[in-house]
This record gives sequence, structure tokens and C-alpha cells, in this order.
Amino acid sequence: MDRFLKIVSFVFHPIIMPLLGVLFYFSKTPRFMPRTIMEPKIFSISILTLILPVMLYFLLKTIKVVDSIYLNTPQERVVPLAIHSAILFLIIYRVLPSTEIEELYYFFVGILCSTLACLFLALLKFKASIHMIAAAGFFMFAVALGIHFKININGTIALMSIITGAIATSRLHLKAHTGAELAIGFFIGLIPQLIVLNFWL
Repeated sequence: MDRFLKIVSFVFHPIIMPLLGVLFYFSKTPRFMPRTIMEPKIFSISILTLILPVMLYFLLKTIKVVDSIYLNTPQERVVPLAIHSAILFLIIYRVLPSTEIEELYYFFVGILCSTLACLFLALLKFKASIHMIAAAGFFMFAVALGIHFKININGTIALMSIITGAIATSRLHLKAHTGAELAIGFFIGLIPQLIVLNFWL
């Protein structure tokens, strides 16, 4: 069981959730999206949300700013979250401006708000669950897309509910978070996505 729950925490690491949101959008949107637009967006998001953060993690680990990819203490989270916020600003203003793909623009605005809230709590020495922030943000975005495009995503909702429960169980079982940290993380991820719905749904 320990091994399985560790795999859950690793496979559904928060770093992959923004890219999953982008892929989910392009797979579900009924709008015609030329490959010349879609592929560069996916490539850019992959570089900025996966490859660059991994490289920066190894740099921070080398200079002993962080000890683990899970950022187990509030102090470890401050610099990575600040860097991640800067990357999100870059994505919002250069890769996904609001004039191109409005839904993804506001998805990343919501992610940025969640990241800044998590950073603020880390400065206050509180360790909200980043796993739950990411899972809740993706979950709310998926539900909103289903409503927006009037498509049936019941399967996705059911799967994400199971995955979110598995993530919460794994973080509790591995003693990475308390129940309060998980609950607060969930709402930090969910509420910004709910707020930005006012601008695109």
C-alpha cells in the first residue's frame, strides 16, 4: 500500500496539472483549432511548466534551497513558488494572452492566484497541500468546460473524483499533510477557478 500511494503522489504531481488542463481543453473544444496554433501552445506550455521547473528544481537542490521535489517544509516552498509565479506570468502574457484562447488564459490566471495564495501561506509558515491545489483547480476547470461547451464529461468528473480522493489519501497516509492542510489546499485550488468563471463562462 505504501508503494502504491507513493506512486499516486508522484504520478499526479502538481507540476503536470497545468499541461493536463491544456491537453484536456484541446481534446474537448468543439472549435476548429489549427495545428499551427495548437502544437506551439502545447510545446511552449510543456517547456515552461514541466522541463523548466524540473531543471530549476535540480539547480535549487544543488544549492541546497530545497531538499525534496515534494517541498516538505514551508521554508522550502517560498523560492520555488515565487519562481513558478513568474513562469505563470510569462505564460499568461506571452503564450496564452486573453485575445487568443480565453478559456486557457483564465485557467492560468486561476492557477496564478492559487500559487500566490499558497506562497502567502508559506510565508506565514503554513503548508497547504499543493497536490490538492492542483487537483482541485483542474477538476473545476474540467467541469466548467463541460458546462461551457455543453458536452458530457461525466466520465472525466468521476475519474477526477477518484484521483483526487486517492491523492488526498496518499498525502495523509504518507504523513505529508494534515487534514486541514489538504482541505485548505483543495479550496485554494477551487475558489480562484470559480471566481474567474465570471469572465469566460
